[in-house]
Amino acid sequence: MDQGLRIMSQPARYARQIALPEVGAEGQARLSAAHVLVVGAGGLGCPVLSYLAGAGVGEITLMDPDVVEESNLHRQPLFDMRDLGTPKVEAARHHLLRAHPDLRLHADPHALDPLNAPAAVAQADLVVDAADSVAASYILSDCCKAQSTPLISASALGQSGYVGGFCGDAPSLRAVFPDPPASGATCASAGIMGPVVGSIGALQAQMTLKALLGHAPSPLGQLITLDMATLTPGGFRFDEAEEPEIALPFIAAANIQPEDQVVELRDPSEASAPVTPQALRLLPQNILSADLPDDCRIVLCCHSGLRAWSAARCLQQRGYKNLALLAAGAT
Repeated sequence: MDQGLRIMSQPARYARQIALPEVGAEGQARLSAAHVLVVGAGGLGCPVLSYLAGAGVGEITLMDPDVVEESNLHRQPLFDMRDLGTPKVEAARHHLLRAHPDLRLHADPHALDPLNAPAAVAQADLVVDAADSVAASYILSDCCKAQSTPLISASALGQSGYVGGFCGDAPSLRAVFPDPPASGATCASAGIMGPVVGSIGALQAQMTLKALLGHAPSPLGQLITLDMATLTPGGFRFDEAEEPEIALPFIAAANIQPEDQVVELRDPSEASAPVTPQALRLLPQNILSADLPDDCRIVLCCHSGLRAWSAARCLQQRGYKNLALLAAGAT
């Protein structure tokens, strides 16, 4: 259907939004023509999806490999008890299309990884990082930076979180966060309050819409923080942030070459089999004393990528330069 006819067919649906002078019919048409990639249908993804669909974004690709669990429901209001055990992308598609039948929603039940990320990013006008994974965030940032695609990335834990507009014509996530958090805490391990992640997700949706509409000031280059424990907002612009000189890349297991030295940082209780049969098992605390070759690429593997990142930083201090990271279970 022609985008203009699509908007005119439902004048009441977007009337309050079109009434805004900064949106208008032209802005609504821009939203209708937009294609957004949303990675993650959890606590952040649920409000993002609801508000983007409600605003009239025409096409959304949703990636998430998980199924709906009862522990999700306190912070993921897009789902209900009837969805338990259903892939999140299918449950989200069902609920969103009931409310917004004109939405073109592509449900992708695969996990984001370094192999599928470039093609997924290439099809979108903007990417929303709503994944609960440090590795996924950096993979998306690297792809968006390479393709000059805007990235709206967010994170929430406990009673606080942030949302930022990266890439496009702004610095990348790596420019603001050259290293990930030292802790590998997640919502499952550290907890989360539903309204906190809902508030961050709503901010993420608002920044997405502002970027698609070309509003000023641009959300790209802006970081917003929210501390709900103290009811304190914050933030800053990072338009002039410099990209790191050396970035530790994430790769997929399929990218491992026969000549690579793979280091498996998970012990047998965590991973009974190493990521590759030829991998050398090392505990992270032993990385500095290990006798590793310096004439090949060293690929460091753990579950989330955080131990691999820390180990890589230690090896960089020893002079190793050809390093890569593999997150075996986080993306």
